[in-house]
Amino acid sequence: MSNATEIELLKAALETLENGFTDLPGFEQDFDADAAAEVLQTVALRMQDNYPYFHPQYAGQMLKPPHPIARLAYALSLWINPNNHAIDGGRASSAMEKECIVELGAMFGWAAPLGHLTGGGTMANLEALWVAGRLHPDKRIVASAQAHYTHSRISDVLGLAFTDVPSDDDARMDLAALEVLLQEGDVGTVVATMGNTGFGAVDQLADLIELQSKYNFRIHADAAYGGYFTLANTLNEQARAHYARLADVDSIVIDPHKHGLQPYGCGCVLFQDPAVGQLYDHGSPYTYFSSGDMHLGEISLECSRPGAAAVALWATQQLLPPVGGGKFASGLDDCLLAARDFWNRLRPSEYFLPLMQPELDIVVYAVAAPDTMTASKRARQVFEQAADHDLHLALIELPVSLARQYLPNVVENSKSITCLRSVLMKPEHREWCQRIVTLLDASAKEILTDSSED
Repeated sequence: MSNATEIELLKAALETLENGFTDLPGFEQDFDADAAAEVLQTVALRMQDNYPYFHPQYAGQMLKPPHPIARLAYALSLWINPNNHAIDGGRASSAMEKECIVELGAMFGWAAPLGHLTGGGTMANLEALWVAGRLHPDKRIVASAQAHYTHSRISDVLGLAFTDVPSDDDARMDLAALEVLLQEGDVGTVVATMGNTGFGAVDQLADLIELQSKYNFRIHADAAYGGYFTLANTLNEQARAHYARLADVDSIVIDPHKHGLQPYGCGCVLFQDPAVGQLYDHGSPYTYFSSGDMHLGEISLECSRPGAAAVALWATQQLLPPVGGGKFASGLDDCLLAARDFWNRLRPSEYFLPLMQPELDIVVYAVAAPDTMTASKRARQVFEQAADHDLHLALIELPVSLARQYLPNVVENSKSITCLRSVLMKPEHREWCQRIVTLLDASAKEILTDSSED
């Protein structure tokens, strides 16, 4: 989890930081060190009640450990505790955030996007849909039925009409169903999900752009989870064609706290057209007074925001630039290859039935059973049994129709089916696939043996 080197690096950096304030009169914040030590030990003990998110045997939800440089830079900045709302509250960290935005925009082919960091993808998507609603106040937002549920919730909060579009058998937006909606003439924005959180499926952005030329709507790319894969070299041909068109959308959301190696919470919203900043226009005479430069609060719906998030991201992008062909991009390729390896190892298994081949680094798989109800029961049992082996997975409940083509010999006796789901988003997963499958098989064998004895 940690090592002595990290502590030494933080200590040295803190000494450098302190040297920048030596002209001030001496001052130390008073606190009871003994009492603090006792509380910290209690915190450490209570924090043991967590899954080992940092370890490769955690192969469940989208929980990727921050890079050590991000941890250290975030911690270092807390001795200043900057607020990136106004430059006066975070001079250095505001400048770092603006530099990060330029680099993130460059990933998608944008030279000068408008954008800022947020607390996460939900707030970032809220801002993107808020702008969409301001530009098309009487039109609908539409997104795939497999898009993140926050789009529907956000639209409700904003008072915008929302319609979900059915997904196809591979969990992507059904474009024929979308075109039927577009023909009604009241769709203002289509959300393209670049890697949905259930399957990692990538909506057909290139095809959406063709429809856009015919029906004139905005495209918002929700790339909160999958955005960084634009840098990967090993995307399949279909996904690569859609990622290549990200430069043509109107807005993008990406979460550095997913594949960007950042602590929670660090999301980001980007707009291709900086002119949308005019929609944020507001006054704050007691806030924006220290500089004539743009304050990030002037283009954000949030007010106080942690400058520490910007410092951590800036440090990470200095050490691991988000460019194709670099070390950072190589780590993304390892995740893609780990998922494909995992999926291929499950295919001959007598215990598991993998669903669609992964486009990104998410694998969904059913437990072999004669019918869907039994498969769901066994999935929940394997989930618990695997945890006893220190292998931690996730569950996903799907409409049987979405899994039907992958389970041809399973009798349908329920409307939904519970499957297992693994997000292989640590580069180390590539080396741990065999061990994970071995633990999975052992867990399933124990479940089936117990069932036969009953």
